[in-house]
Amino acid sequence: MTNLKYAIEGILFAAGEPVKAAKLAAVLDCSADDVENAVNELKDEYERDKRGFNIIDILEGYQICSRPEYYSYIQEILGEQRKQPLSNAAMEALAIIAYKQPITRGQIEHIRGVNSDGCVNRLYERGLIEEKGRLDAPGRPILYVTTDTFLRCFGLKDPRDLPPIDLDSLNTDSAQGVQMEIEGK
Repeated sequence: MTNLKYAIEGILFAAGEPVKAAKLAAVLDCSADDVENAVNELKDEYERDKRGFNIIDILEGYQICSRPEYYSYIQEILGEQRKQPLSNAAMEALAIIAYKQPITRGQIEHIRGVNSDGCVNRLYERGLIEEKGRLDAPGRPILYVTTDTFLRCFGLKDPRDLPPIDLDSLNTDSAQGVQMEIEGK
């Protein structure tokens, strides 16, 4: 295909959600390397020309997103009301889920030391976490994992791209507790 990168651009624009690189290669009858090279060319063009959007890598695929520096203008034009930011408690629960997934609500509460029903419900409503089966244990509690929306919001390709936890920055008492939780002791 002579205009491979522009075909990819059109597909990503129309999709409005992540598209797997393998699917692009199959549809466009080319190799995954050809897709990757074309996407990298588009990324370079967008960066060089300071375009209003860019392509992000997400879950073995790609998505076109508006550049963060233009969000306030986009928000103003579209008339979107700004969502309230997540509370510290919700961010804490989200971090626990992200680093320990899959995890049950009970496990989250054990780590946090407080009831986490409200936090988990808020994260679920915002599409940042989802149910991913049930634990084979009494009561068969729901297992939670992060979603593609979580990855997009935090600019990650994959949950494994989360930064390592820096326990040195925590105070000694809580750091030992957190370390014990991380190691599953």
